[in-house]
Formats: sequence, C-alpha cells, structure tokens
Amino acid sequence: MTTSQTPARALTVTSARAAAARPLRTFLALDAAVTAVNGLIYLLAAGPVGDLLDLGTGFLRGIGAFLTVYGGLVALLASRPVPSTAATKAVIEANALWAVASVATAVFGWFGPNTVGTVWIPLQAAVVAAFAVLQASGLRRLGN
Repeated sequence: MTTSQTPARALTVTSARAAAARPLRTFLALDAAVTAVNGLIYLLAAGPVGDLLDLGTGFLRGIGAFLTVYGGLVALLASRPVPSTAATKAVIEANALWAVASVATAVFGWFGPNTVGTVWIPLQAAVVAAFAVLQASGLRRLGN
C-alpha cells in the first residue's frame, strides 16, 4: 500500500460516514430549529404566552433563554458532517429528561398552568420525546 492510497481510502470512509449521518443531522437540525423558535417565542412574547398558559413571565423568559441557547448548540452539533457521539447522546438524554420533567409538571400541576397550559406541556413533551427517539435511531444507524 502506498501513501497516496491511504488518503483516498480515508476520504471514502469519511464520505460514507457523513452520508450515514445525514438522517441524524436532519433530526438534530429539526430539533434545533423547533427548540430555538420555541425559546424565542417564550423569550420575546412571555407576556401573551404567560397569559395563555397561566405561567409567569419571568419563568417563561428563563425557559426561553435556555431553549434559545440550547437550540443554537444543537444546531452547531447538527452542522458537523458526523456529529459527535458523546454530544449526540447528551442531547438525547437532555431531551428525554425534558420530556419526563414536562409530563411530571403537567401531572403534578407544578407552576400552576391553566387547562391550556396543562395540555400544551405534554404536547411539547411528546415532540421532544419524538426527537430523542429519532436521534437515537440516527445514532444507531451510524453504529454508535
């Protein structure tokens, strides 16, 4: 084997992994977009959203700031040709934790949302849980 063959083989393996990572990158990018938009809505329209869900504006602004930053970080991960396994697992775990905490919030009535809020919270938890499942599936396709 010559040295000139090694880079070509490495390029082929890298290209194949990047192609296999495409579904994972798509699921991460969708998660990032939905999360960041949701965060911006909570951040910039905390008053009307708070009135709709009967949640405090300070609480919504805090959640909004967190979600906006988190969405940006997930977008950065999605922009990689092959997202880091460890970082992707952290996103999956964070999404699963968010979904479980959201359901617990609705079930136990934490933060005192009204009926609309009590319906909204598990609905958004279902979306977040779906992202976690899709991302885990995409990670498995990579053999990780």
